[in-house]
Amino acid sequence: MSVWSDLPGQDDVVATLDRTVQQGSPTHAWLFTGPPGSGRTNAARAFAAALECTETRPEHRGCGNCEACRSVLAGTHPDVAMVATENVTYAIADVRGLITTAQDHPSTGRWRVIIVEDADRMTERTTNVLLKAIEEPPPHTIWILCAPSPADVLVTIRSRCRGVTLRVPNVESVTDLLIRRDGLTPEQAAFAARVSQGHIGVARRLAQDAGSRSRREAVVSLPFKVRNLPTAMEAAQRFLDLTASEAEASAEDRAESDEAKLRTQLGLGPEETIPPQLRSHFKNLTDGAKRRARRGVTDAIDRSLIDLTTFFRDCLLLQLDTHQDLVNAHMSQGLERYAQATDPAHSLACIDAIAATRRRLAGNVSPQAALESLMTSLITAPPH
Repeated sequence: MSVWSDLPGQDDVVATLDRTVQQGSPTHAWLFTGPPGSGRTNAARAFAAALECTETRPEHRGCGNCEACRSVLAGTHPDVAMVATENVTYAIADVRGLITTAQDHPSTGRWRVIIVEDADRMTERTTNVLLKAIEEPPPHTIWILCAPSPADVLVTIRSRCRGVTLRVPNVESVTDLLIRRDGLTPEQAAFAARVSQGHIGVARRLAQDAGSRSRREAVVSLPFKVRNLPTAMEAAQRFLDLTASEAEASAEDRAESDEAKLRTQLGLGPEETIPPQLRSHFKNLTDGAKRRARRGVTDAIDRSLIDLTTFFRDCLLLQLDTHQDLVNAHMSQGLERYAQATDPAHSLACIDAIAATRRRLAGNVSPQAALESLMTSLITAPPH
């Protein structure tokens, strides 16, 4: 099975990348763009694996069977760096470290490949630090930047990169992938692919984690319960509790694990008092954990707002009698009643309100205030 097998619905992209690998002289900088769930990072990793593949025949590179392919896909190849930030934005120090890495000659492979996830999280100042490295890279280094769209990256960067645009795969492609790769039943795979709207990562999580399915169901059902101002406030709090609790718990577990590792590295016991000269190490750890927690909560809320949008998208399809498949087909009876009691203008207004809420949250508005404003805008919804 080749390295391209887990890129459903990306035939054109695969053809372009495969042809580049066979030619043997890839562009030094690439920009992979596509909406969330399109598989930007997976495509970048597959491309890196094909570049490092040890097959002697160019047409067979990207075999997926050699040690180089397997190690790149597993994230253990010494010449391929996968870089992501757990903070809201990349720090300049992180980018400078990447530039230093880019100067190193490959130790075992043909290329030194640096994949930067979420390149849109770079500030202008940080991006400018990266610019010169991309303009004048060593002959053995390939940069791959990943972002939702070209507009999310400074024009000075994207003008120096070869662009690759991915699209969200269709439900059928994701269903087939989940059945083949993850061993899901056709029913499990079809449900997860449909409600995730083709987002492969979300589909896997929903298929394998009952808690995630339950949280999504609770979020998408909230409009049924918004009847007046008190129920709107309750819905906002419920939404926040559902989305933030999992992210905060995950952040706490990570913080505890990181502290335990740091204590081991510094030779401190689990309960031993931290000496004054070592306190700065633990303070940096705590500050990083707080930034990760904030980003985790913001990302979780945003994902749930996307799920909530599908409720009104389905209502609009029913109101316009389009006969298209519903994302939330398992809720069809409730959706039909809701759609009959409202009109297309209401559905569109709710979709716009959710989009505005996502923009406010991206601008650092208080999640509580943003969600209360959103749920207030849904008060005209009829009771379930």
